[in-house]
Amino acid sequence: SCEPTGCVGGGVAEQRRFACPKGLCIDFDYSTQEGRTRMRWRRAAGWNRSFFGRKRGEQPERKVYLRTLSNLSNPSEVRSVLSMSRLKTEAEATPLNASQINFAEQMLPFRYTTVVNLSSGSKNMLFAKHDGAGYSELHMSAGERAILHLARAISQLKNALILIDEVEAGLHPWVQQVLMLQLQQLALRNELQIIVTTHSPVVLDTVPQYARIFLDRDETTGRVSVQPSYRDLIQNALYGQSRETLNLLCEDAVAESILHGVFDLLLARGNIRPETVRIGRDTGAQEFPAHAKAFKKFDQLQNFVFVLDGDQKSQETAKEIQAAAGVNAPPVLFLPGSDAPEVWIWDRLSRAAAGSATSDLGISPANLRQTMAQKNQVYDSASDTPAEIAKFKLQALADSLHRDVADICRKLAYSEASQPDSDVQPLVEQLDGILQDWRANLAD
Repeated sequence: SCEPTGCVGGGVAEQRRFACPKGLCIDFDYSTQEGRTRMRWRRAAGWNRSFFGRKRGEQPERKVYLRTLSNLSNPSEVRSVLSMSRLKTEAEATPLNASQINFAEQMLPFRYTTVVNLSSGSKNMLFAKHDGAGYSELHMSAGERAILHLARAISQLKNALILIDEVEAGLHPWVQQVLMLQLQQLALRNELQIIVTTHSPVVLDTVPQYARIFLDRDETTGRVSVQPSYRDLIQNALYGQSRETLNLLCEDAVAESILHGVFDLLLARGNIRPETVRIGRDTGAQEFPAHAKAFKKFDQLQNFVFVLDGDQKSQETAKEIQAAAGVNAPPVLFLPGSDAPEVWIWDRLSRAAAGSATSDLGISPANLRQTMAQKNQVYDSASDTPAEIAKFKLQALADSLHRDVADICRKLAYSEASQPDSDVQPLVEQLDGILQDWRANLAD
C-alpha cells in the first residue's frame, strides 16, 4: 500500500521515502562488507523500526570521529589533564603504535623516540620524547598536538565517517598540504569518508574540484546555501590571492583562448610580465552575477573584468552583473561579433584562407581553404544552431590539421589584434586602457 515518491542515495545507505496511509515510511538499503541490509522506519505516534521479518535485526553501526576547534584548546580538558597529577592511582602508559606514529611523522619535522598516551579513567594526556627531551602535550605547539591527537584517533579506523572542523587550525601551510594528502591516502586505504571544513586555499588546492563544496550565507535572510564548485580563478579571489593580478573571467575555453591571444600582443607591447594577467573561465554567463556579488562581499571587484560572448550583447547579463556589484561595478566587455566566439573564429579563418594572412597560424592558405571547404560541405546541412555547427567544424578542422583548438584560436586572435582594421580592435583598446589604469592604481 506504499507508493514510492522519491529516492535519495548517498554514502552507505540508500534512502527511499514512501507516502503511507498512516504516516511517513522511510526504507533504508545498506551496503556493507557483510552484505546488504534492509530496514523500514514508520512514523505513527513515534518512529517504529522493522527489518522485514528478519529476527534480531539491527541497524548497521558506523564509527564516527568528530574534531572541532574546542578539541585543540579546551580549558576543561586542560584542567582534567592537570588533575591527573593528583590521582592516587598511577596513570597507565600506552605507547602509540607504528601506524599512528608514522601518520604523525609524515607531517612533523622531527622523529620521536617515544610517544605514549597516559590515561586514568576518562582522562588522557600525550607524552613524547625526541632528541633526548621529554615533554607532555601541554608543552607542545598547537600544530604538533593536533597532529598527534589526530593520528591517535583516526589512523586505525576503518569504514568510518571522519568530520574535522577547520582542519588547518594551528598548522603551517606546508603541513596543511601534507596532512590533506595523508588523509586522502588513509581514506582509500581504510575505506573512510572524510569531510573537513576550511578557510584555507592551501587545503582546497589539495582536493579535486568535484570534492569541494562551497557554502555561502545570505546576508539578508541568514540562510546557508551550497554554491557551485568555483574554478581556480574565482576561488583565488575569494581567498585573497588575486590582489597582485588583473583577473578576467570569460565564459568558455574558446573565449579564454581569444583573450590570451589579445594579451599576447598587449603584454609584449607594454613589456609587461605574463603573470600580471590571469584569465579564467566559468560554466556560463548566467553564473556571472552571483560571482560579482561574491567579489563585492570580499572586496575583490577592483581586480576583475567580466568578458561576455558576443551573443550576450542583446541580453540583460551585463546589467545583472552591474546590479549585483553595486556602485563599484567592474568593467563588463564583449568579445567581437554578435554570436558565439566559435562563429567569429570560423568567419575570421575563412577570411584568412581567402587571402594569404595565415603565417601566424602556421598553415598554408591553400591547405586551410581546402580543409575548411570539406568541413563546410559536411556540416552546413546540420540542423543545429550556428554556434553548435561552428563548434563542431572548428574541432573537426583542428583534428584534420593535427592542431589544438585553443592554439588555433589564440594565434588567430593575436593576428586579428595586430590588424588596425579588425573588428576585435574595440576590445583590444578597452583591455589596453583597463590594463594601464590597473597598473597605475597598483603603483599608487
